[in-house]
Amino acid sequence: MKNHTPIVRTAFIAAILLSGLTLLSMGVDDAQKGPANLPTPQQVIDYLKQSIDWHHHLTVEEQLATDPSDVLFLEDDRQVAKQVLQLSFDFARAYAELVPSQPAQAATAAEPSKYQSLLREAVAADANFRQVQGEVTELKAKLQTARGANRKKLQSTLDETQSEVDLAETRSQTLHAMLQFVSGAGSSANSGNLLAQIEAIQRSIPELEADTAKTSGAQSNPRPATNRRPQPSGILGLVEDLFSLKQKIHALDGTIQLTDALERSSQRVRNPFVAKISAEAKRAEQLSQEADTSGPAQLEQQKRDLDALTASFKQASAILLPLGKQSILLDLHKNNVARWRSTVESQYSAELRKLIVRIALFALIVAVVLGLSEIWRRATFRYVHDLRRRYQFLLLRRIVLWCVIGITIAFALATEIGSLATFAGLITAGIAVALQNVILAIAGYFFLIGKYGVKVGDRVQISGVAGDVIDIGLIRLHLMEIAGVGADRQPTGRVVVFSNSIVFQSGASFFKQIPGTNFLWHQLTLTLAPEADYAVAEKRLREAIERVYERYKEKIEQQHRQMEQTLNMPIAMPRIRTHITPKEGGLEVSIRYPIDVEDAADIDDQITRELLAAVKRTPELKLAGSGVPTIKAIDDSKAA
Repeated sequence: MKNHTPIVRTAFIAAILLSGLTLLSMGVDDAQKGPANLPTPQQVIDYLKQSIDWHHHLTVEEQLATDPSDVLFLEDDRQVAKQVLQLSFDFARAYAELVPSQPAQAATAAEPSKYQSLLREAVAADANFRQVQGEVTELKAKLQTARGANRKKLQSTLDETQSEVDLAETRSQTLHAMLQFVSGAGSSANSGNLLAQIEAIQRSIPELEADTAKTSGAQSNPRPATNRRPQPSGILGLVEDLFSLKQKIHALDGTIQLTDALERSSQRVRNPFVAKISAEAKRAEQLSQEADTSGPAQLEQQKRDLDALTASFKQASAILLPLGKQSILLDLHKNNVARWRSTVESQYSAELRKLIVRIALFALIVAVVLGLSEIWRRATFRYVHDLRRRYQFLLLRRIVLWCVIGITIAFALATEIGSLATFAGLITAGIAVALQNVILAIAGYFFLIGKYGVKVGDRVQISGVAGDVIDIGLIRLHLMEIAGVGADRQPTGRVVVFSNSIVFQSGASFFKQIPGTNFLWHQLTLTLAPEADYAVAEKRLREAIERVYERYKEKIEQQHRQMEQTLNMPIAMPRIRTHITPKEGGLEVSIRYPIDVEDAADIDDQITRELLAAVKRTPELKLAGSGVPTIKAIDDSKAA
């Protein structure tokens, strides 16, 4: 009793300490669930694959690392993920080493009916080995107190029994090797045993292989530098960045979910081992209590049982230790990802506030521009009374308004002002080359509506085509064509279209009435007989024309004053001019006089009637030939 009790207590204390440490790392709740079946090799392989898939999610995190803070979080996750994956392989190897000590379960799971005889032989061999080993232990105990011939006899018996132990051990190991092969073949589907599968899977992980090569002296390839995310400045850039940050948050949520799933799988894998240790700890405590009242034979059996429990504790601890470390690392990984997510959420909030400020500023600028435009419009209607000038101011207002709004939108939406300026320069150059005629026409439009330009209703002559302006567009000028001479001009029913760029063409002629005037020059021509008194004739003819001219003289003088005011220079007053030219068969008298365009036909008719009446009343007005006077309009292009 005294010889065996310290050994039993020592084994019991070691087992209890080992059990306590394991339960502390695994959790008391897991230990209280009770024994359960150990995981199968296929479940271990599935857990390895899940760990690998979780580790491969790092590629998603690498795509998310666009800021220096992201790189720091990524490096922490990368180190933790590598350790978690390595611990998964450590657990799998420890489990693979435990498989040979679980022959009954493995063989039964593989082929319960076909390999029952092999299983029974293995169990019998184990029992025989333990029995013979017990005899060796008893002989060694007796040998310590034997003397003389009895000692020699015991030594011979011990040697023979030790040989039986070696034979039983060899037989047991052979049968277990066959059972291990059967179990490995059944569980791995002809792909090698469990340990070989684990090694093959690990070789497929570049990160773990790189660590192995680095440990042996090889240099691993450096990871590529992470691209820095440009800081957005425009509204479009901010919106795009907000979408990117939102996707980053969703991706980090996915990482947390995958980590939770891996934790649950780890919990399911280690629960059976925790329950097994808990049951064995209770068994060790029970053996310790029985040791105080047991005899020497019972103490020996209890010692062997405690030794078996200690070995089982060591095997289970070798499996649970990687899983316990892995649980701690997974918690660290989740905390790191949670802090990363919190940082991204802070960035998202900051970007959202910046976007709101940008939109508010853009809306304020547009409101100010629209307000100034409305003030411009009201001032134009209040202070500009000339309709033509008012139209020009309103058109300029629209152009300035849309240009300012367009520039504001461009700068508000643009992400990089430098890139925008370069892009705008290239676009402007391309547009200038492709639309040079259109741009020239637009420039001509501003010349046409200038101070001495044209307006709707003006009569103009462009490249020999006369007509009244019916529309002035930004690109084209529309004329209603008229034909005839002087007062006989009438619309032809056609509309002529000219490009505004015609004002820049050197070969094109462009004539229009002086602003504020609406009169033309007509010329009366008749031939006096040689014997006629030309002085009296000139006087009578001039008096006849002046009598008609007095009726609309005020209108002509008013237009003259308007013309001087418009041109801001002195201009001779329009007046009647008389010219006498000697010709064969008599004297030709030419009289030029201004007429109002609107009443040109009536004025010519009145002048003709007055001349005929003057000829009848005055015998000195003897006309040569037929004696019929002619009136014609002077060409508009030669009018004074």
